[in-house]
Parts: sequence; structure tokens; C-alpha cells
Amino acid sequence: MTSGLWELVLKGVWVTIQLLVLSALLATAVSFVVGVARTHRLKAVRFLAGFYTEVFRGTSALVMIFWVFFVLPPAFGWQLVPLWAGTLALGLTYGAYGSEIVRGALAAVDPAQREGGIALSFTPWQRMRLILLPQAVPEMIPPFSNLLVELLKGTALVSIMGMGDLAFSGNLVRLALQESAEIYTYILLIYFVIAFALTRMMRGLEKRLKAGVGKAPKKETAAVRVPEGSGVS
Repeated sequence: MTSGLWELVLKGVWVTIQLLVLSALLATAVSFVVGVARTHRLKAVRFLAGFYTEVFRGTSALVMIFWVFFVLPPAFGWQLVPLWAGTLALGLTYGAYGSEIVRGALAAVDPAQREGGIALSFTPWQRMRLILLPQAVPEMIPPFSNLLVELLKGTALVSIMGMGDLAFSGNLVRLALQESAEIYTYILLIYFVIAFALTRMMRGLEKRLKAGVGKAPKKETAAVRVPEGSGVS
């Protein structure tokens, strides 16, 4: 490929990374808000959170992008740029999957921990912040790592809006060179490298969060001094 075509591909990589970071931030916020709401003591809050989860898990991310970019603008009289439309659609969709990860991790915490917080007269927010989340978050990292890789692959869906992401740029290069095998091999490798870097980053985060969790305190044995002349040898 010529330098100009490689520059087009690199611009696509940058757009994909931008979309990945922004949609991942939105999905993370949605995951924790909705996931915690799924464990709320009020039934109405649990119902609304569950309704959101089922709607966005049960619909296609591709169709959601169509709705955000093509259907909503005429209805409300405004138009989102492709980057923000893709961020909104992907963040809300993958946030619904992430909320189940958060809910499951919170439910897996030993009930005795909750009871201990109640015995200490902690408020629900204090129990969540000081007891439940510190134990649940490390267990969320592996499934969140898988979800992040799925989100990376889902960013290719924004090419239907004409957004110059990696998939869209690769297709333009393919049309220019009339070479499918070479171009799409490069695109696959680029996606693999980004996904590999993400999994390594998440694995390092998991190790850091789990450092010291569940370890018994070290027992220090004090040396006993035997008085002289005690007859103990």
C-alpha cells in the first residue's frame, strides 16, 4: 500500500480507539448505576433497572445505531455527529450487559458481610461503598475484559453511518486497490493487537485490585527470652 492509504488506515485506527474509549466510559457508568439499582430494596427501582436491561440486551446494537442516527433526529429536530451517535448507541447497549456483571458480582458477596454492615449501623450507601464494592469489583474484571473486547469488535458497526473507523477505512482501501485478502488480513491483525493490549491491561488491573484481598494476616512470632539461671537449656 502507498503511504497515503496507510495514513487513511491509521486515521481509522484513531477513530476506532476514540469510539472505544468514549463508549467504554459510558458503558461502565451505565453498568454500575443500573447494576446497583438491580439490587435496590425498592421494587420500583429494580423493575425500571430490569426493564432497561432487558430492552437493550434484547435489541440489536446495529438497529440501535440506526435509531440514534437516523430515526431520532427527525423526531426531535437535532442531529448527532457520528462519533457521539455511535458512543451513545454502543454505550447504552453494552452497558446493559455490564449491569448484569455488576449485579452478579454484588450478589456473590457473602451475605454475612451485609449483615456485618447492618450490625455496625452503616447506611445502605456506606455498605455499598465500604463493604460490597471493594469485594465485588475485583470479580468483575474478567467478565468486563471480555465485554471490552466485544465492544471493540462492535465499533465496526458504526461504519454504516459513513464514520471513518478502522472497518470503514479498510473498505475504502480495498476498493482503491481491489485487494481483499491483503487488506482484510491487515485489519484483522490490527483488531487483534488492540484486543490483546486491552486484555493485558485488564489482567494487570485485576492483579492490582486482588493484591492483598483474601490473604490472611502474617503471624509474627515474638522471640521468648529465657532468663539466665532458670535451668532451661
